[in-house]
Order: sequence, then structure tokens, then C-alpha cells
Amino acid sequence: MPSIGVFALQGDVREHLQTLTALGADAFPVRRPAELARCDGLVLPGGESTTMAKLARTFELLEPLRSRVREGMPTFGTCAGMILLADRIEGGTADQETIGGLDVTVRRNAFGRQVDSFEADLAFAGLADPVHAVFIRAPWVERTGPGVEVLAEAQGHPVAVRQGRLMATSFHPEVEGDGRVHRVFLDLVAG
Repeated sequence: MPSIGVFALQGDVREHLQTLTALGADAFPVRRPAELARCDGLVLPGGESTTMAKLARTFELLEPLRSRVREGMPTFGTCAGMILLADRIEGGTADQETIGGLDVTVRRNAFGRQVDSFEADLAFAGLADPVHAVFIRAPWVERTGPGVEVLAEAQGHPVAVRQGRLMATSFHPEVEGDGRVHRVFLDLVAG
């Protein structure tokens, strides 16, 4: 049973913990470097990406996160988590920091404001049936590097990607109770 941490300083933590636990993972919140050290894999949830990065720095977690990602720890970012994994951001603040590691350029709030949130059924690479995706102030991927595989698209833009042991979605797969996207991540951790 893999030990999967969920970054828990801010964001959509509880639903990820419930989904991962239902799939058989040993899921736990990560707020400190000692908890991060226990992780076989990590989920960076949706939330507010600038706040999440600032809190990670305050709690002395940002550099350990960067190190673990560089060392190859499987990491799955959803919505704000996708922004945190991106090497490049458009529409961010001047001082916005990321963990990095994913060779993509991500546009923050690409689909619009909170009132522009929407749901869509998406074809997702490797899954037979569409995934019901919930987009809330979601980013999209503007550009991908050569090693990045696009797993799903919405409105002509990549919204799910994978590069090596990193995976990210613009949408919130934890909201609908469909664990298939999390299962793809757990397979990545096991692989």
C-alpha cells in the first residue's frame, strides 16, 4: 500500500484524502518536511496557488518539495497544484513561485473567473469511458515541452498532462467521487 501525502497547508485536501483512502492508499496530510519524507507520492490539491507557495515557504516546505520532485517523487497536481508543478506561468503575480519540474507553461484562471466555472465529460488517455471534469477558476496548459504527454483536452487546450513521474490536471477529479484519475496516479507511483 503506497503512502500518499496530500499537501495540506491550503486547498482541497479532504476529498483527495478520501478518494486515495478508498483506493487503498495510506493517505495523510503533509504540512511539515517530516511528513513529506514519508511520501511515496504526493498530491498538490486545488486551492490558491500563490497562497499555497507562500505557505509552503513559511512552513519550510517549499525547498524540500522542490528537492523531492527533482529526485523523482511521483507528484500529482490538480488545478492550483498544476500551477505549482509548472516550470512557467502566464497570468501569475510578479513574485509567484512554483515547485516546478513539469515542462509546461500554464495560464492561471484561463477559463475565467469563479462564475465561469463549468463541467465537461472528457476523453482521458488510457481510460475507456469519459471523465466528468469539474473546472473551477481553472488553468490550462499553453505550451508543453517535448517530454510532456497530453492526457486530456478541453476547449482546444491541454487540461491533463504527464511527464515522467509528474501528472497534473486543470480540473478537480476528487470532486465527483470517480477515482479513476487518482488510480492512474497510483499506477504511476507503483510503476
